[in-house]
Parts: sequence; C-alpha cells; structure tokens
Amino acid sequence: MRGVFVTGTDTDIGKTLVSAWLAHFWQADYWKPVQTGASGSTDYDTVAKLAPSVTIHPPAYVFQAPLSPHEAARRERARIDLSALVPPKTMRPLVVEGAGGVMVPLNETALTVDLMERLGLPALVVTRSGLGTINHTLMTLEVLRRRHVPILGVVMNGQKNPANRQAIEHFGGVPVLAEIQPLFAVTASVVASLPPPAFAPPGD
Repeated sequence: MRGVFVTGTDTDIGKTLVSAWLAHFWQADYWKPVQTGASGSTDYDTVAKLAPSVTIHPPAYVFQAPLSPHEAARRERARIDLSALVPPKTMRPLVVEGAGGVMVPLNETALTVDLMERLGLPALVVTRSGLGTINHTLMTLEVLRRRHVPILGVVMNGQKNPANRQAIEHFGGVPVLAEIQPLFAVTASVVASLPPPAFAPPGD
C-alpha cells in the first residue's frame, strides 16, 4: 500500500490542511478512520472542500462529541475495535489522517500509535513552527521510534522559524519536508496554489 499516516503533535495543528494538500497533489485518496466532533464540521468534509477531486473514503467510526475518540465512543455506548479499522482498497496512494496525536486513546487499551503500527504506513508529523514545538515534536518522534513506526518526516505550520526547524532536524534526526506559512484564506484555490510536495508518496 502506498501512502502516509498524517499525525500531529496536538489537535488543531493543521493535519487536515496537510492531508488535503498531499491528496490534491498526489492525486491520492483520503481516509480518516475515526472522526469525532461530527456535530460540527468534519475533517472529511473539509478535505472534500479543499481538494474537490479527491476520493473521500468514509470513516469506520463517527462520533458526535468533539472529544478524544475513546471518550466520544463511550458517551455513545460504543467501542472502537482496531480490527474494524481496515484501509479502503484503492489503486491510488492513500492519505490517512489520525485523530489528535500519537498517544490519543482509541479505547481502554489502544492508542493511536497502535493503529499506526498496525497499518504500517510511514508517519508524517505535522507540527507548529513556534514556541513549544521542539519538545512536542521530539516526544512524538520518540514514541514513533519506540513502536517501530517508520517516519517520513515533519511538516511545520506557521511563520518560518529557522532555529526551531534546525533543532527538530538535528535532535529528531528527521527532515522537515515542508513549511506551510499562514494562509490568507483556506480554500481549494489557495491549497492548489501552494508549492507541491517535494516528496512522493512512499510505498511500493
């Protein structure tokens, strides 16, 4: 399977924007296995607006409350079963977007990193460019390495910060593959006007 698992150092870090950007330029499919906060705008709706030509595969689980997946499921008397999180079949690369960061619980025993390990896709870590990003990014990379999840690299969102980028690359031992600066608007045309990824979807 060709593709990538888009994770982040926090929630609202820009994973959905990066997912739409990748899917648009790679002509990839998009899949968010677990969607919470469905009472408002969903991430798959956002990707559909930002990358209209992309095929959106439905989530395996959708919960209404904007909470951690394990808690959102509990409130609806449900339980997320990792064996039900099977990637859709596609001939195109697949962009998978996680919920929150790598240590977000999916049920009473499993974390998002367990799903990442199960799927076997390389991780692309989305992080902020500003203060605090070094610590959060390095901790995320440490967890992924301990679980033997391959790491594609990092994408930084926000005003360019050369010192933070250098620290992440030096101490994290990974490349910063892209820096997306603040956008004047988040629309399909703006996403299409961004520089294309300088890296191809990994896989066979």
